[in-house]
Amino acid sequence: MDAKDILGLQKTSFPSAQEKKPRAPKEPQRKPDGVSREVYALTGGVGMAPLMPTIEASHLKRRPVVEKEKVAWQWLPFTSSARTDNLQLYHWVRVVNNVPPTGDYDFAKYNTKVDVLKYTDEEYEKYLTEPTWSREETDQLFELCQRFDLRFIVIADRFPTARSVEDLKSRYYSVTRALLIARARSFDEVAGNPLVKETFNAAHETERKRALSALFSQTKQQERKDAEVLAEAKHIMESRAANKNVEEAGAPTSLPNAAVPADGVSPLSNNLPSSAATHPAAAANTSIPDTLRMLKVYLRTHALDQMVQAVTASAGIRMIKRVDQTLQDLGVNLKPKVPTKAVCAEHLELRNEILTLLNIQKQLQNKEAEVLANRESSFTEAPTTPKRSNRDIDRPFVPDMAGFGGERAVKRDHKRKTTGRFDGPPSPTQGKRPRKMKASD
Repeated sequence: MDAKDILGLQKTSFPSAQEKKPRAPKEPQRKPDGVSREVYALTGGVGMAPLMPTIEASHLKRRPVVEKEKVAWQWLPFTSSARTDNLQLYHWVRVVNNVPPTGDYDFAKYNTKVDVLKYTDEEYEKYLTEPTWSREETDQLFELCQRFDLRFIVIADRFPTARSVEDLKSRYYSVTRALLIARARSFDEVAGNPLVKETFNAAHETERKRALSALFSQTKQQERKDAEVLAEAKHIMESRAANKNVEEAGAPTSLPNAAVPADGVSPLSNNLPSSAATHPAAAANTSIPDTLRMLKVYLRTHALDQMVQAVTASAGIRMIKRVDQTLQDLGVNLKPKVPTKAVCAEHLELRNEILTLLNIQKQLQNKEAEVLANRESSFTEAPTTPKRSNRDIDRPFVPDMAGFGGERAVKRDHKRKTTGRFDGPPSPTQGKRPRKMKASD
């Protein structure tokens, strides 16, 4: 029964067009293969974006057509300009596009020859005569040098007489050097030539080869001994250098930190002998380190630097800087412009006096600080005196006739004797539980 039945109204039938048509069931979409479930749920079944941009090939510019080179290796003949007989040989050659390479042989440029000088009879008689060499031997030597391009090992093997390699080299280079000097207009023209600039020393060359032969023929035991000797020599040199530094650091110095006597005389003049105190040059001579005395010849500025270091060795870097600053304030150069013996002695004496003055000033400042501290401590209270607070000092004293307790004590006693709620047991404090009673209680 609906509302129309209750009201008695006639029911109207709906047309067939307005009737709801049943929906066709949707076919479930199947997850494609190769796609994970999470990715498929995120995309909603929509196709994935392509990994690469999809561009039609027709829109792209065409690559220019380049003809590839045809490379082949061919067995071709060749001749070398380094040879005089025009011998024809064969080798493999890289041929590009069937065009064989042209030009000279690539390795012909490495065929270099030495220009051996030629001499005349007049030049030989005038400049090249040698008692130990004949004209025939000299001609044979230069002929072999021209033939074998100064390969003296081969030349010594082909030489008819028994001559060492050093003898052949010495004769050739001496003749060539004499010819260059004789044919030049002046010596300056050939002064830069290696054959003129450097003369061949046959004795040195022989000794060099002998030393190399002895070195290469050493055994392992001899090599170890040589290494031990070199290590010991290095150790000795290092120890000598260390001892030298210790001697320089331990040179006799003055006493700048000594106290000033009562008579006002500088402690430097008291420590020095009378002759040294009167003559600064003598004082400079006495303060010269032993290392410089052993040299006997040295630069005076170098000696002054060492003497200054010896004097200020115990002063410290800060004190040395103060001495330099004092010299600059006085308008004195840190190093004398004319480092004569007398000037260096006076400069050293001035440094000593400035160093003594700075030490005296430092001691005076320390004494003044001690006096000031003692003066301030004399006004302080004794340690046995009781200290009173400001509250006790400001409050006036009021005598109490009832005793030391006063009215406050009477009230306190009155509160204790009062009956009432205080007679019962005190209530437990808040926040604490009452103590449980034991069975024995």
